[in-house]
Amino acid sequence: MRNQITNALSDFFFEYETPRQVLVRNRRVGVVCRLIQLGVLAYIIGWVFIYEKGYQSTDTAISSVFTKMKGVGYTNTSGYERVWDVADYVFPSQGDSSFVVMTNYIITEGQMMGKCPELEGKHNCSSDSDCEVGAFKRTGHGQMTGVCVNSTKTCEVLAWCPVEDDHSIPDPPLLMSAENYTLFIKNSVTFPLFGVKRSNLVESIDGDYIGKCLYDPKKDPLCPIFKLGDIIKLSGFNFKTIAKEGGAIGIVVEWTCNLDMDIKQCEPEYHFHALYGNPGEKEDVKASVGYNFRYAKHYMEDKIQKRTLLKVFGIRFDIIVQSLARKFDIIPTLTAIGSGVGIFGVATVVCDLVLLYLLPKREFYKNMKFKYTDTPAQDPDSEAAITGSDEKK
Repeated sequence: MRNQITNALSDFFFEYETPRQVLVRNRRVGVVCRLIQLGVLAYIIGWVFIYEKGYQSTDTAISSVFTKMKGVGYTNTSGYERVWDVADYVFPSQGDSSFVVMTNYIITEGQMMGKCPELEGKHNCSSDSDCEVGAFKRTGHGQMTGVCVNSTKTCEVLAWCPVEDDHSIPDPPLLMSAENYTLFIKNSVTFPLFGVKRSNLVESIDGDYIGKCLYDPKKDPLCPIFKLGDIIKLSGFNFKTIAKEGGAIGIVVEWTCNLDMDIKQCEPEYHFHALYGNPGEKEDVKASVGYNFRYAKHYMEDKIQKRTLLKVFGIRFDIIVQSLARKFDIIPTLTAIGSGVGIFGVATVVCDLVLLYLLPKREFYKNMKFKYTDTPAQDPDSEAAITGSDEKK
């Protein structure tokens, strides 16, 4: 028993087993095998290493965006002149990555809390019974008092009076000058896996350059200052069309960096996308057009609280940062090579199927590839002798 264990351990540690190989001289099978191997090799080199860069590890960035608007607008409505600066037309004013620039508005001045007729079309009536006391209408301006105003044939409401009339939107837009406003974008990114920090104010940008540059996709692709009219045009919208009722534009700051190269080559690219609506779509088929919101400025006059209500039509800008950094790493490299070597086994499997099942001499190749053995029948006398010797023991 001890000798058997010793021999087994000796065979395990000091012997090497290798599979038996059969060299088949067949042109068709040889060509199929080499074509499959060439295809696998092209996949590994072309797709895995060159296109997908399987020899590099990847990381996405943690980013921060700061914005600043500049420009002055002018309006003259009913003889009333007004100048609009950044504090008037940008919402919110904190320099966020998502903000709205006002391009058109409807203003209702001198509103005060009281009772007044509802706007025509909001809740028409023919008698007081049509105006339920204390009821609200979703599209109305206030609470109904139960009175039908004969002069307007609408229900009287308790609301901020006079109620806003937004049936007519100014055309052309009141702040067409917004086309010449400028937007400054400051973006910083950090790739924590590689310990790399970058800013869109790259090495070639200094104070003098920022003071005179304006973004152009061909002449100045790295300038971080953008003219609003250019942004709208590059996104596919017409400025006058979007300025009338508002819309939304996406500004994508894209970082695609190969950190195996010089770090100075890690630079941003800017892309512009129309988010709200299709510029070529007809206005009459849209369910909801544009972008707008309301805000009020409250004040006291003769000890009475009043407000000025503005319905703002504006362009919403969403600045989106997309990032991907790559750098050589031995682990994904070895993984890609190992998986490629494994795929080479496909050629062997395909060629074996051709040899053993498709070729006319398949029986001959089966006999050459496989070795068959039969279990010999044991002699009864020898079996009895072995049993007797075991009983004596």
